[in-house]
Parts: sequence; C-alpha cells; structure tokens
Amino acid sequence: MLAAERGAAAHTVEAYTRDLADFLAFLAAKGKNARTAAPDHLRAYLAGLARRGLAPTSRARKLSAMRQFFRFLLGEGLRADDPCSAIDSPKLGRPLPKILSLAEVETLLDTAKDAGATAAEGTGQRRALRLYAALETLYATGLRVSELISLPRNVLMADDRVLTIKGKGGRERLVPLNETARAALSAHLAAVRADEAEGRAVSPWLFPSSGGRHLTRQRFGQELKSLALAAGLEPARVSPHVLRHAFASHLLERGADLRTVQQLLGHADISTTQIYTHVIEERLRRLVEQHHPLAQACLTKRS
Repeated sequence: MLAAERGAAAHTVEAYTRDLADFLAFLAAKGKNARTAAPDHLRAYLAGLARRGLAPTSRARKLSAMRQFFRFLLGEGLRADDPCSAIDSPKLGRPLPKILSLAEVETLLDTAKDAGATAAEGTGQRRALRLYAALETLYATGLRVSELISLPRNVLMADDRVLTIKGKGGRERLVPLNETARAALSAHLAAVRADEAEGRAVSPWLFPSSGGRHLTRQRFGQELKSLALAAGLEPARVSPHVLRHAFASHLLERGADLRTVQQLLGHADISTTQIYTHVIEERLRRLVEQHHPLAQACLTKRS
C-alpha cells in the first residue's frame, strides 16, 4: 500500500518494514499479534524502547509506523478498532536544523572548484569536477540527496536553466539553476563525454559512477566529508542535508517567503518548512532594531 498508493520510496518502505517487524516480534513474545494487540501492549513496547535508550524522535518514528499500520488494518476490516488512538506521541523538542554560514558554504564550493581546476587529468579530475558540479547543483536547488544523485542526464535537455524534479510521492516541481551551477555541470558533462569517447560505457545518469550507475549517496557523503576537511571545516557539520538546510535558510535570510521555499524544497505541507521560521524571526528582529525609531532610541541610551 505504501509503495503502490502513496508512492513511498524504497528506503521508506524498508524503514517501515524494520520498525513493524520489531514491534510484531515484541507482540509474538507476549503471545499476541496485530489483530489482538491492545493499547497496553503498545505502551509496554514504547516503554521498552525508552529503557533501551532510544531517542524520542526514534520512538516517534516507530509509533508513526504503528499508527499507519493499524489504520490500514482498520480500513481493511482486519480490526474493529485502532489501539493507537489512545497512545500519546513521545514529547519532542524542536531542534533547529544544522546549517552552514554563507561564508562556510562559499569556502566549501571554492575548495571544490579549485580541486577540479588543479587536479591532474584522469579519474581524479573527473571525480573532482563531478563533486563540484553536484555541490553547486545541490546548493542552487536545495534538492534532497536522493533526488540529486538520481537525476537523469537528459534533465538538462529541454532547458538547462530549470530542473524538473520528481520528489516524494511522485510529486513534480520546477527548480531554477543559477549560472554558476550550469557552468559547473557543463564542465562535468564535458569530462564525462570525453571519457565515453575513449570507450567508457555511456551512462543515463547526470552524475554517473565508474560502474555506469549513478553516484551513490554513501559515496557522495564520503567525498563531501573529505572536501570539508580540505576546506578547513569540521566534517561532522557537513552533509548533503546540511546544504539543503543552508539553501533554505539563506533564501529566507534574504527575504524569500516561506511558501516559495516550501515549493522549492518539495515539502507537501508547509508545517515541515516551518522549522526555518527561526531564520525569519531573527531577520525581523534585526529589521526592527535597525528601522524602528523607538528601538534606535533604546540603543542610543544604552550606548
């Protein structure tokens, strides 16, 4: 149902499978199953997760899988009730997204660009050009890493100024490409074509791997960590998703509205985009301090 009706990605289905398998194994040990489980069994399972040290976010994710599962059973007539309806979600804090400053992103991109320009011809140069093009594209568009690495090469054929992205749930959206990203992609593709002209298998992907498949998210993450180290940044602070956060936060800092950022990120619900409202609040605070007459008077008195 998740795959066929909701268009869930393969890794989402795998995650739900793991969560539900763990829960069903717990029920089996109690002599119960999905049809006979009661709310107390669910509470006992969640309490056990807490004792095992699982974070509230992890417990909330497992509960979300259970909720959808029991709603499915109820809708299919396999249960007469939903035991999750009486279960409260674990209380979560509101962690702010990890982001890099504009200066840090520029340092990262400059380091990647220099690596592509100075690398000796061959595999090392091609990988450097690929990494730089991928980073420029990622920061220019705010794509999810899964969307980035699975881009087909023909995505640029109709109009290289805009990418058509098929995101979660099969929803399509348009995201613009800036000139810097287009130039980086052009250099990357020129290297790919030169390689193919020498006998390398033609790949249908925009960011092909050495085996003809697309670049994997694991490999991209590894290359990004190495680049962060070369740029003098803490590798633990740098990831593809952090660059997605930086894209959104930097847009909002410069006056973009939340609805536009929602569309660019491909969020189905604007509530997901609202994790960035702290950026808007900070920008509004600075505007008030700079332009409100009473704020200026207070600042003068303090000085």
